[in-house]
Amino acid sequence: MLLGILSAAQHEIMLFAAVGVALGGIDDLIVDMLFFVRHGWRRLTVYTRHRPMNATRIPLPTVPGGLAVFIPAWQEADVIGPMLRTSLRRWGQGNYCIFVGVYPNDPATSTAVSEASQDPRIITAVTRTDGPTTKADCLNALWRAMLEQESHRGQQFKAIVLHDAEDVVHHDSLRVLDRLTDRFDLVQLPVLPLVSQQSQWIAGHYCDEFAESHGKYLTVREAIGAAVPSAGVGCAFSRKALAKLAKAQDGFPFDPASLTEDYEIGLRIAENGGRGIFVRMLDNRRKPVCTREHFPETLSAAIHQKARWMIGISLSGWDRLGWKGGIPELWMRLRDRRSALAALILFAAYLAFILWIFLTAAGWLGLYSARPVSPLLVDLLWFNGVLMAWRVAMRALFVIRFYGVEQGLRSIPRTIFANFIAILAAARAVRIYIGMLRGQPLVWDKTQHRFPADRLGYY
Repeated sequence: MLLGILSAAQHEIMLFAAVGVALGGIDDLIVDMLFFVRHGWRRLTVYTRHRPMNATRIPLPTVPGGLAVFIPAWQEADVIGPMLRTSLRRWGQGNYCIFVGVYPNDPATSTAVSEASQDPRIITAVTRTDGPTTKADCLNALWRAMLEQESHRGQQFKAIVLHDAEDVVHHDSLRVLDRLTDRFDLVQLPVLPLVSQQSQWIAGHYCDEFAESHGKYLTVREAIGAAVPSAGVGCAFSRKALAKLAKAQDGFPFDPASLTEDYEIGLRIAENGGRGIFVRMLDNRRKPVCTREHFPETLSAAIHQKARWMIGISLSGWDRLGWKGGIPELWMRLRDRRSALAALILFAAYLAFILWIFLTAAGWLGLYSARPVSPLLVDLLWFNGVLMAWRVAMRALFVIRFYGVEQGLRSIPRTIFANFIAILAAARAVRIYIGMLRGQPLVWDKTQHRFPADRLGYY
């Protein structure tokens, strides 16, 4: 009796998972085809007439204005000092200021900032309330400090650059961002996680995801005319675009009620008619101009970070941003918000597999006579197998492109780790989101970071 109930449940769970995996696989396949069509078209047309832009051929900015770099920092005493020193050394002289946001109840970070450098271009902004608040709230404190600095110097900044306290910046990144914010309201450079020798499987799965996302997905979004979301680091916003958002939101551009203010602000800029661009550019060493950083290296930290992303983009994104724009934009928003459902489908797939093993073993022992699987479900499972093989191969291809063959091969088994983290993160995200709906306050659910030894060989 019990085995019969388990068999019926396993069949229904497997059918649900199979349909979900098939729909997601077809969706991903369409994105892949669009990428290859765009890549082939540009090679046959654009690049036969024009050489790809090289960052070293972009002249240093000479026009008045400059860049304001925002770095929110809550409990970042271990990393903010090395990050600031490395950034100043790599960016060198230029017309920019670095604003670091700290909290009154976090004196260790404030001390680390003051000890990092006496450079007058580093300006510390202290929030008006104790932390942790949301990251957006800290960014608004930096916006307020920037306005005060503009009043003091009698000149506005031309653009705002976002970075995190653990970022390893590229020496050409400010020049690229400065040049392109003359034409665009949002400029996003790639983010490529650093390979962690201490955490090849947990931190390593971020390398896989960002290699594919920032190697393919964002270029497709831009190509089809959908809004380019900000990654929150290695990106620049024109001042006028943020000022327009601030005017409609109590004088501040970042919504303190958001857990993913970076993602949201890119979409809101597009809704206001702003233009965004994702830029992949090489330096004189044929290395990508990008932002590098170490991502979470423990299971708990990865779950916390992924849960925060899932709440902000997949769950609260429905009611905060709604469904706006044409078909390409609606499609991309649907893809962004499917992560929670995708985690449920993954959980169902693994559960169905475990039940299948249990029931098969029971059949071998003569305890149960397995029910036949319908031919339609068999065909669907084979179809999914082909799609999954394609998906794993595509991810490995992009990982090899940025990280080499060894990491590309590791990305194949790391898919299991990525799925496991996604399932646990979804459970945490749903639990926290329900609490938010019940009125629980938002806090900066950050993870602990580390800054790598300054190995200039990264670039």
